[in-house]
Amino acid sequence: MVDPAQLTADLIRCTSVTPEEGGALTLLEDRLSSVGFTCTRVDRGDVSNLFARWGTGKTFGFNGHTDVVPVGDVAAWTVDPFGAEIRDGFMYGRGATDMKSGVAAFVAAAMDFVSETPPGGSIVLTITGDEEGAAKDGTVALLEWMQTNGETMDVCLLGEPTCPDDMGQMMKIGRRGSMNAFFKITGQQGHSAYPHRAKNPLPAMACLVAKLSSAELDQGTEYFDASSLAVVTIDTDNTATNIIPAQTRSTVNLRFNDAHSGASLTDWLQTQANGIATEFDVSVELETSISGESFITPPSALSELVANAVEIETNLTPEMSTSGGTSDARFVQHHCPVVEFGLVGKTMHQVDERVEIAQIHQLKSIYTRILRDYFT
Repeated sequence: MVDPAQLTADLIRCTSVTPEEGGALTLLEDRLSSVGFTCTRVDRGDVSNLFARWGTGKTFGFNGHTDVVPVGDVAAWTVDPFGAEIRDGFMYGRGATDMKSGVAAFVAAAMDFVSETPPGGSIVLTITGDEEGAAKDGTVALLEWMQTNGETMDVCLLGEPTCPDDMGQMMKIGRRGSMNAFFKITGQQGHSAYPHRAKNPLPAMACLVAKLSSAELDQGTEYFDASSLAVVTIDTDNTATNIIPAQTRSTVNLRFNDAHSGASLTDWLQTQANGIATEFDVSVELETSISGESFITPPSALSELVANAVEIETNLTPEMSTSGGTSDARFVQHHCPVVEFGLVGKTMHQVDERVEIAQIHQLKSIYTRILRDYFT
Protein backbone atom coordinates (compact mmCIF):
# COMPACT_ATOMS: atom_id res chain seq x y z
CA MET A 1 0.00 0.00 0.00
CA VAL A 2 1.11 3.54 -0.73
CA ASP A 3 1.90 5.56 2.40
CA PRO A 4 0.34 9.00 1.79
CA ALA A 5 2.40 10.62 4.57
CA GLN A 6 5.66 9.45 3.03
CA LEU A 7 4.48 10.66 -0.37
CA THR A 8 3.61 14.02 1.21
CA ALA A 9 7.14 14.23 2.61
CA ASP A 10 8.64 13.39 -0.77
CA LEU A 11 6.57 16.15 -2.39
CA ILE A 12 7.43 18.73 0.28
CA ARG A 13 11.11 18.14 -0.43
CA CYS A 14 10.47 19.27 -4.02
CA THR A 15 11.04 23.04 -4.11
CA SER A 16 8.08 23.71 -6.38
CA VAL A 17 7.47 27.41 -5.76
CA THR A 18 5.24 28.69 -8.58
CA PRO A 19 6.03 28.23 -11.44
CA GLU A 20 8.97 25.90 -10.69
CA GLU A 21 8.13 22.22 -11.09
CA GLY A 22 10.85 21.28 -8.61
CA GLY A 23 10.62 17.56 -9.43
CA ALA A 24 7.13 17.15 -7.91
CA LEU A 25 5.28 16.21 -11.10
CA THR A 26 8.16 14.04 -12.29
CA LEU A 27 7.94 12.13 -9.02
CA LEU A 28 4.17 11.66 -9.36
CA GLU A 29 4.45 10.61 -13.00
CA ASP A 30 6.94 7.88 -12.06
CA ARG A 31 4.74 6.59 -9.22
CA LEU A 32 1.52 6.62 -11.22
CA SER A 33 3.10 5.00 -14.27
CA SER A 34 4.28 2.11 -12.10
CA VAL A 35 0.67 0.99 -11.47
CA GLY A 36 -0.59 1.42 -15.01
CA PHE A 37 -1.64 5.04 -15.29
CA THR A 38 -1.01 6.56 -18.70
CA CYS A 39 0.67 9.88 -17.98
CA THR A 40 1.02 12.91 -20.23
CA ARG A 41 2.81 16.14 -19.44
CA VAL A 42 0.72 19.10 -20.53
CA ASP A 43 3.26 21.88 -19.99
CA ARG A 44 2.52 25.37 -21.26
CA GLY A 45 4.85 28.34 -21.07
CA ASP A 46 6.79 28.16 -17.81
CA VAL A 47 4.16 25.95 -16.17
CA SER A 48 4.29 22.17 -15.75
CA ASN A 49 1.10 20.08 -15.66
CA LEU A 50 0.35 16.37 -15.46
CA PHE A 51 -2.59 14.41 -16.87
CA ALA A 52 -2.93 10.78 -15.79
CA ARG A 53 -5.59 8.24 -16.75
CA TRP A 54 -6.25 4.65 -15.70
CA GLY A 55 -8.91 2.63 -17.53
CA THR A 56 -11.82 3.58 -19.77
CA GLY A 57 -15.51 4.27 -19.34
CA LYS A 58 -17.22 5.98 -16.42
CA THR A 59 -14.65 8.46 -15.08
CA PHE A 60 -13.98 9.86 -11.63
CA GLY A 61 -11.55 12.77 -11.61
CA PHE A 62 -9.27 14.35 -9.02
CA ASN A 63 -7.70 17.77 -9.36
CA GLY A 64 -4.94 19.40 -7.35
CA HIS A 65 -1.73 21.38 -7.46
CA THR A 66 1.86 20.81 -6.41
CA ASP A 67 3.03 24.42 -6.65
CA VAL A 68 3.41 26.38 -3.44
CA VAL A 69 3.71 30.01 -2.39
CA PRO A 70 7.14 31.42 -1.47
CA VAL A 71 8.42 30.68 2.04
CA GLY A 72 8.87 34.36 2.93
CA ASP A 73 11.39 35.07 5.68
CA VAL A 74 13.32 31.81 6.00
CA ALA A 75 14.78 32.99 9.30
CA ALA A 76 11.28 33.10 10.78
CA TRP A 77 10.84 29.35 10.22
CA THR A 78 11.85 26.97 13.00
CA VAL A 79 12.42 24.18 10.45
CA ASP A 80 13.69 23.78 6.90
CA PRO A 81 10.69 24.88 4.77
CA PHE A 82 11.40 22.02 2.37
CA GLY A 83 12.63 19.47 4.91
CA ALA A 84 9.35 17.70 5.79
CA GLU A 85 10.44 17.55 9.42
CA ILE A 86 8.15 15.70 11.82
CA ARG A 87 7.41 17.06 15.30
CA ASP A 88 4.76 15.84 17.73
CA GLY A 89 2.65 14.18 15.08
CA PHE A 90 2.83 17.04 12.59
CA MET A 91 4.78 17.28 9.34
CA TYR A 92 6.25 20.71 8.61
CA GLY A 93 7.01 22.34 5.29
CA ARG A 94 5.76 24.67 2.61
CA GLY A 95 2.80 22.98 0.94
CA ALA A 96 2.23 20.57 3.83
CA THR A 97 -1.36 21.80 4.03
CA ASP A 98 -1.85 23.58 0.69
CA MET A 99 -1.87 21.14 -0.86
CA LYS A 100 0.81 18.50 -1.25
CA SER A 101 -0.85 16.35 1.42
CA GLY A 102 -4.13 16.48 -0.51
CA VAL A 103 -2.41 15.46 -3.74
CA ALA A 104 -0.53 12.69 -1.94
CA ALA A 105 -3.76 11.39 -0.41
CA PHE A 106 -5.68 11.14 -3.67
CA VAL A 107 -2.69 9.78 -5.60
CA ALA A 108 -2.15 7.11 -2.93
CA ALA A 109 -5.86 6.26 -2.89
CA ALA A 110 -6.00 5.99 -6.67
CA MET A 111 -2.83 3.89 -6.92
CA ASP A 112 -4.01 1.38 -4.32
CA PHE A 113 -7.54 1.30 -5.70
CA VAL A 114 -6.55 0.39 -9.27
CA SER A 115 -3.98 -2.13 -7.97
CA GLU A 116 -6.16 -3.91 -5.43
CA THR A 117 -9.73 -3.50 -6.73
CA PRO A 118 -9.57 -2.39 -10.37
CA PRO A 119 -12.79 -0.47 -11.09
CA GLY A 120 -15.13 -0.98 -14.00
CA GLY A 121 -14.35 2.48 -15.26
CA SER A 122 -11.56 4.99 -15.17
CA ILE A 123 -9.78 7.44 -12.90
CA VAL A 124 -8.32 10.71 -14.17
CA LEU A 125 -5.88 12.89 -12.25
CA THR A 126 -5.20 16.47 -13.34
CA ILE A 127 -2.36 18.02 -11.35
CA THR A 128 -1.00 21.48 -12.05
CA GLY A 129 2.01 23.58 -11.13
CA ASP A 130 0.14 26.88 -11.51
CA GLU A 131 -2.63 27.31 -8.95
CA GLU A 132 -0.93 29.74 -6.60
CA GLY A 133 0.16 32.04 -9.44
CA ALA A 134 -1.69 33.55 -12.38
CA ALA A 135 -3.51 30.23 -12.96
CA LYS A 136 -3.63 30.84 -16.71
CA ASP A 137 -1.46 27.92 -17.81
CA GLY A 138 -2.38 25.34 -15.19
CA THR A 139 -5.78 23.67 -14.85
CA VAL A 140 -6.98 25.85 -17.72
CA ALA A 141 -4.31 24.35 -19.99
CA LEU A 142 -5.14 20.83 -18.79
CA LEU A 143 -8.86 21.25 -19.52
CA GLU A 144 -8.15 22.74 -22.95
CA TRP A 145 -5.83 19.83 -23.73
CA MET A 146 -8.50 17.37 -22.58
CA GLN A 147 -11.10 18.93 -24.84
CA THR A 148 -8.75 18.83 -27.82
CA ASN A 149 -7.85 15.20 -27.17
CA GLY A 150 -11.32 13.89 -26.35
CA GLU A 151 -10.58 13.32 -22.66
CA THR A 152 -13.41 13.77 -20.15
CA MET A 153 -14.30 13.48 -16.49
CA ASP A 154 -17.86 12.70 -15.43
CA VAL A 155 -17.31 14.24 -11.99
CA CYS A 156 -14.33 15.79 -10.22
CA LEU A 157 -13.15 16.20 -6.64
CA LEU A 158 -10.59 18.85 -5.67
CA GLY A 159 -8.35 18.04 -2.73
CA GLU A 160 -7.95 21.60 -1.45
CA PRO A 161 -7.93 22.02 2.35
CA THR A 162 -11.58 22.82 3.10
CA CYS A 163 -11.95 22.24 6.86
CA PRO A 164 -11.51 25.30 9.11
CA ASP A 165 -10.85 23.55 12.43
CA ASP A 166 -11.79 19.86 12.44
CA MET A 167 -11.33 17.09 9.91
CA GLY A 168 -14.66 16.46 8.20
CA GLN A 169 -16.14 19.82 9.15
CA MET A 170 -16.67 21.35 5.71
CA MET A 171 -16.77 20.68 1.98
CA LYS A 172 -17.13 23.19 -0.82
CA ILE A 173 -19.96 22.98 -3.36
CA GLY A 174 -19.20 26.32 -4.97
CA ARG A 175 -17.08 29.43 -4.71
CA ARG A 176 -17.67 33.14 -4.72
CA GLY A 177 -16.49 35.18 -7.66
CA SER A 178 -13.47 37.42 -7.23
CA MET A 179 -12.44 40.64 -8.92
CA ASN A 180 -10.24 43.68 -8.36
CA ALA A 181 -11.11 47.23 -9.30
CA PHE A 182 -8.38 49.83 -9.83
CA PHE A 183 -9.32 53.51 -9.58
CA LYS A 184 -7.20 56.47 -10.67
CA ILE A 185 -8.46 59.94 -9.87
CA THR A 186 -6.74 62.89 -11.52
CA GLY A 187 -7.26 66.50 -10.51
CA GLN A 188 -4.88 69.45 -10.77
CA GLN A 189 -1.70 69.89 -8.77
CA GLY A 190 -1.29 73.07 -6.73
CA HIS A 191 0.12 74.74 -3.64
CA SER A 192 -1.50 73.62 -0.41
CA ALA A 193 -1.76 77.28 0.67
CA TYR A 194 -4.00 77.98 -2.33
CA PRO A 195 -6.39 75.01 -2.52
CA HIS A 196 -8.88 77.01 -4.61
CA ARG A 197 -6.33 77.06 -7.44
CA ALA A 198 -6.03 73.26 -7.50
CA LYS A 199 -8.34 70.30 -7.90
CA ASN A 200 -7.49 67.99 -5.03
CA PRO A 201 -8.18 64.36 -5.97
CA LEU A 202 -7.89 63.13 -2.38
CA PRO A 203 -11.32 64.25 -1.08
CA ALA A 204 -12.82 62.68 -4.20
CA MET A 205 -11.05 59.39 -3.51
CA ALA A 206 -12.01 59.50 0.17
CA CYS A 207 -15.65 59.97 -0.80
CA LEU A 208 -15.48 57.20 -3.40
CA VAL A 209 -13.97 54.56 -1.13
CA ALA A 210 -16.35 55.54 1.69
CA LYS A 211 -19.34 55.04 -0.60
CA LEU A 212 -18.03 51.75 -1.94
CA SER A 213 -17.09 50.27 1.43
CA SER A 214 -20.44 51.19 3.00
CA ALA A 215 -22.57 49.87 0.14
CA GLU A 216 -24.66 46.74 0.71
CA LEU A 217 -24.24 44.67 -2.43
CA ASP A 218 -26.81 42.07 -1.35
CA GLN A 219 -27.97 40.08 1.67
CA GLY A 220 -26.84 36.70 0.44
CA THR A 221 -28.53 34.07 -1.72
CA GLU A 222 -29.67 30.48 -1.25
CA TYR A 223 -26.18 28.97 -1.19
CA PHE A 224 -24.01 32.06 -0.61
CA ASP A 225 -23.31 34.58 2.12
CA ALA A 226 -23.55 38.27 1.31
CA SER A 227 -21.06 39.64 -1.21
CA SER A 228 -18.23 41.74 0.17
CA LEU A 229 -16.10 44.69 -0.93
CA ALA A 230 -12.84 45.62 0.74
CA VAL A 231 -10.70 48.69 0.08
CA VAL A 232 -7.17 47.27 0.02
CA THR A 233 -4.98 50.16 -1.14
CA ILE A 234 -5.02 53.96 -1.30
CA ASP A 235 -1.81 55.29 -2.80
CA THR A 236 -0.64 58.86 -3.33
CA ASP A 237 3.01 59.39 -4.19
CA ASN A 238 3.38 62.70 -2.39
CA THR A 239 5.86 63.36 0.41
CA ALA A 240 5.67 67.17 0.27
CA THR A 241 3.18 68.73 2.66
CA ASN A 242 2.98 71.98 0.70
CA ILE A 243 1.79 70.30 -2.51
CA ILE A 244 -1.71 69.21 -3.43
CA PRO A 245 -1.07 66.16 -5.61
CA ALA A 246 -2.52 65.78 -9.06
CA GLN A 247 -3.36 62.11 -8.78
CA THR A 248 -4.25 59.30 -6.38
CA ARG A 249 -5.06 55.61 -6.82
CA SER A 250 -6.94 52.95 -4.94
CA THR A 251 -7.77 49.28 -5.28
CA VAL A 252 -10.80 47.39 -4.05
CA ASN A 253 -11.34 43.64 -3.95
CA LEU A 254 -14.80 42.18 -4.35
CA ARG A 255 -15.93 38.64 -3.46
CA PHE A 256 -19.37 38.16 -4.95
CA ASN A 257 -22.15 35.61 -5.00
CA ASP A 258 -24.48 34.44 -7.75
CA ALA A 259 -26.61 37.59 -7.52
CA HIS A 260 -23.90 39.30 -9.55
CA SER A 261 -21.45 38.82 -12.38
CA GLY A 262 -18.13 40.48 -12.96
CA ALA A 263 -19.73 42.50 -15.76
CA SER A 264 -22.66 43.71 -13.65
CA LEU A 265 -20.34 44.77 -10.84
CA THR A 266 -18.08 46.56 -13.31
CA ASP A 267 -21.10 48.54 -14.50
CA TRP A 268 -22.03 49.42 -10.91
CA LEU A 269 -18.48 50.51 -10.11
CA GLN A 270 -18.40 52.66 -13.23
CA THR A 271 -21.63 54.37 -12.17
CA GLN A 272 -20.10 55.18 -8.79
CA ALA A 273 -16.96 56.52 -10.47
CA ASN A 274 -18.97 58.70 -12.84
CA GLY A 275 -20.87 60.21 -9.93
CA ILE A 276 -17.66 61.13 -8.12
CA ALA A 277 -16.18 62.62 -11.29
CA THR A 278 -19.18 64.88 -11.69
CA GLU A 279 -19.43 65.84 -8.01
CA PHE A 280 -15.76 66.79 -7.64
CA ASP A 281 -14.97 67.86 -11.22
CA VAL A 282 -12.10 65.37 -11.55
CA SER A 283 -11.23 62.53 -13.89
CA VAL A 284 -11.95 59.04 -12.54
CA GLU A 285 -10.57 56.07 -14.45
CA LEU A 286 -11.58 52.48 -13.70
CA GLU A 287 -9.95 49.20 -14.67
CA THR A 288 -11.16 45.80 -13.49
CA SER A 289 -9.64 42.35 -13.37
CA ILE A 290 -12.00 39.40 -12.91
CA SER A 291 -10.24 36.26 -11.69
CA GLY A 292 -13.36 34.14 -11.56
CA GLU A 293 -17.15 34.21 -11.56
CA SER A 294 -19.18 32.68 -8.75
CA PHE A 295 -20.44 29.16 -9.30
CA ILE A 296 -22.45 26.52 -7.50
CA THR A 297 -22.74 22.75 -7.82
CA PRO A 298 -26.15 22.30 -6.18
CA PRO A 299 -26.45 19.39 -3.74
CA SER A 300 -26.57 16.28 -5.88
CA ALA A 301 -25.32 12.70 -6.15
CA LEU A 302 -21.68 13.88 -6.14
CA SER A 303 -21.96 16.01 -3.01
CA GLU A 304 -23.94 13.24 -1.26
CA LEU A 305 -21.27 10.70 -2.25
CA VAL A 306 -18.52 12.84 -0.73
CA ALA A 307 -20.53 13.82 2.35
CA ASN A 308 -21.43 10.21 3.13
CA ALA A 309 -17.80 9.08 2.90
CA VAL A 310 -16.67 11.95 5.12
CA GLU A 311 -19.33 11.22 7.72
CA ILE A 312 -18.46 7.52 7.89
CA GLU A 313 -14.73 8.18 8.26
CA THR A 314 -14.88 11.19 10.61
CA ASN A 315 -18.26 10.96 12.39
CA LEU A 316 -18.94 14.53 11.25
CA THR A 317 -21.50 15.69 8.69
CA PRO A 318 -19.66 18.21 6.53
CA GLU A 319 -21.22 21.61 6.00
CA MET A 320 -21.82 22.25 2.29
CA SER A 321 -20.19 25.66 1.99
CA THR A 322 -19.31 28.27 -0.61
CA SER A 323 -17.11 30.34 1.72
CA GLY A 324 -13.48 31.26 1.29
CA GLY A 325 -11.44 32.39 -1.67
CA THR A 326 -11.18 31.02 -5.18
CA SER A 327 -9.83 27.69 -6.39
CA ASP A 328 -9.35 25.85 -9.65
CA ALA A 329 -12.88 24.50 -9.23
CA ARG A 330 -13.91 27.71 -10.99
CA PHE A 331 -12.37 26.24 -14.16
CA VAL A 332 -13.39 22.61 -13.67
CA GLN A 333 -17.05 23.55 -13.20
CA HIS A 334 -17.27 24.30 -16.93
CA HIS A 335 -16.18 20.72 -17.65
CA CYS A 336 -18.16 18.61 -15.17
CA PRO A 337 -19.80 18.70 -11.71
CA VAL A 338 -17.16 19.48 -9.10
CA VAL A 339 -16.91 19.64 -5.32
CA GLU A 340 -13.98 20.10 -2.94
CA PHE A 341 -12.94 18.27 0.18
CA GLY A 342 -9.62 18.20 1.98
CA LEU A 343 -8.06 18.40 5.41
CA VAL A 344 -7.77 21.24 7.93
CA GLY A 345 -6.16 24.32 6.40
CA LYS A 346 -5.31 26.42 9.47
CA THR A 347 -1.62 26.95 8.66
CA MET A 348 -1.65 27.21 4.86
CA HIS A 349 0.68 29.93 3.54
CA GLN A 350 2.00 30.57 7.06
CA VAL A 351 5.48 30.33 8.53
CA ASP A 352 5.94 26.78 9.87
CA GLU A 353 3.09 25.46 7.72
CA ARG A 354 2.24 21.97 8.96
CA VAL A 355 -0.20 19.12 8.67
CA GLU A 356 -1.30 16.55 11.22
CA ILE A 357 0.02 13.23 9.91
CA ALA A 358 -3.06 11.33 11.09
CA GLN A 359 -5.19 13.57 8.87
CA ILE A 360 -3.22 12.60 5.77
CA HIS A 361 -4.03 8.92 6.37
CA GLN A 362 -7.63 9.78 7.19
CA LEU A 363 -7.95 11.77 3.97
CA LYS A 364 -6.66 8.83 1.95
CA SER A 365 -9.28 6.62 3.61
CA ILE A 366 -12.02 9.11 2.69
CA TYR A 367 -10.89 9.28 -0.94
CA THR A 368 -10.66 5.49 -1.10
CA ARG A 369 -14.22 5.16 0.20
CA ILE A 370 -15.44 7.72 -2.33
CA LEU A 371 -13.85 5.75 -5.17
CA ARG A 372 -15.26 2.46 -3.91
CA ASP A 373 -18.77 3.88 -3.54
CA TYR A 374 -18.65 5.64 -6.91
CA PHE A 375 -17.74 2.50 -8.81
CA THR A 376 -20.03 0.16 -6.87
